[in-house]
Amino acid sequence: MTDAAPSALTRAAFLGHGSPMNALERNRYTEAWKDFGAAGPKPRVVLMVSAHWYIAATAMTAMAQPRTIHDFGGFPQALFDVRYPAPGMPALVEEVAELLRPTPVLADARQWGLDHGSWSVLRHLYPAADVPVVQLSIDTRLTPAQHFELGLRLATLRQRGVMLMASGNVVHNLRAIDWQRPGAVFDWARDFNEHARELITTRPEDAATLIEHPDYARAAPTPEHFLPLLYFAGWAVGSGSKPAVLVDGYAHGSLSMTAYSLSD
Repeated sequence: MTDAAPSALTRAAFLGHGSPMNALERNRYTEAWKDFGAAGPKPRVVLMVSAHWYIAATAMTAMAQPRTIHDFGGFPQALFDVRYPAPGMPALVEEVAELLRPTPVLADARQWGLDHGSWSVLRHLYPAADVPVVQLSIDTRLTPAQHFELGLRLATLRQRGVMLMASGNVVHNLRAIDWQRPGAVFDWARDFNEHARELITTRPEDAATLIEHPDYARAAPTPEHFLPLLYFAGWAVGSGSKPAVLVDGYAHGSLSMTAYSLSD
């Protein structure tokens, strides 16, 4: 069912993807993603948990050639013209389903594909789109602790040549955005992000307790961009790896661009 295990763990990451325009731009965040992609051997497949596939099911893309989804509006045509033609890997669904039992995993061979939470970062890591990509949905019915548990159970995939990636934002409050201050950060956003950074890098097993922080409700008024971080924390604990900050920063007051990585 699986290829022979590599001699070292495949890398894993949580990337704060921010605006879809990061897909086209060259900045310190996209440069960090590019360097991360170039730093190690290519995995046999990327398993991506994206904030933008948030449904009432645990599902996986199971098509041989997932489509590029432009799930946004109001951006320049150049962004809608982007295609990321990475192949899929339907066989990975069976591997993941085994690890997540008794949680049922639905194989989606038609409806979804690669949304911008996925391709906006992957086109910097692997611009040739030559690494297969499979997306895993975020189940709206699960608690934060249950999302962490799913991540924990998936950690063994790092021993099978699978790069585990999560794409979201630690702080993601679109209603509070100040478009006139691109590099600004509000005090509450900084407080929550710094608390999350301390917890993720020292006690990732406690990541689900971030919802108890007094600024969580403002940092994550809807949970879908925050929850991918819990999968990353599960991967860290499950593989005994220490998270490190890949790049840090803020945008428009109420977005955190923090990214974390696991390399051993």
